[in-house]
Amino acid sequence: MAHRVLQRYPRTMINRFREVAQQFEYLLVMDFEATCERYEVLRPQEIIELPCAVLSTCEWKLEDTFHTYVKPRVHPTLTPFCTELTGIMQEMVDDQPYFTDVFSNFCEWLTKGGYFDKPEKSSFVTCGNWDLKTMLPSQCDLDGITLPDQFKQWIDLKHTFCESTGYYPKSLKDMLVRLNIPLKGRLHSGIDDVKNMISIILALKERHATQFKITSSLTTSAINLSNNNKQTKITRNILKKNT
Repeated sequence: MAHRVLQRYPRTMINRFREVAQQFEYLLVMDFEATCERYEVLRPQEIIELPCAVLSTCEWKLEDTFHTYVKPRVHPTLTPFCTELTGIMQEMVDDQPYFTDVFSNFCEWLTKGGYFDKPEKSSFVTCGNWDLKTMLPSQCDLDGITLPDQFKQWIDLKHTFCESTGYYPKSLKDMLVRLNIPLKGRLHSGIDDVKNMISIILALKERHATQFKITSSLTTSAINLSNNNKQTKITRNILKKNT
């Protein structure tokens, strides 16, 4: 009987029935790229690309973008593997400022946009927890920067994907394949990864009526979760994968 009732309404109206209220006005989608070597972890790793795109949850449109490359200070010469993986060539970072100046400009851009001028106006979105749980605190510690509070909790898109679909993705590419979304650009390019993350966010919103809420912080990898049995099982699986 229910399906007969729904047949009376156009598809756009049916989609409205599935809309959910969003906690944040803006999703700040970001993805760092860092110095790396093929068979070892550089000590320290340094951020060499910082992209962040502002997605409005009112219009579900791109509002603004911050994007820059960063000159590494400790290991100024990129490894061949790093260039092969990220597509970032030596000349793309040589004339760029160091992270201290880039991060200052980035924070100024966030302030000018007013993205954190009131509680729950914006949240960062990352693919996994590495960017804000590991890389940014490490970089700030290296450069003697006090980490601002707005970077201490975020939305892990992998976790949100799992909440919406019941499947925990292995990677960004895995999410694109699962949602049948074509890849834009190249993987491990920070700005291209951000564009692909936005495609995933829009697909989750349209197909699964997903609510984007805080999943992770510097002290935990899954917070603000519901207490129903299904969600508890999903959360346990995620925590096991992250340990």
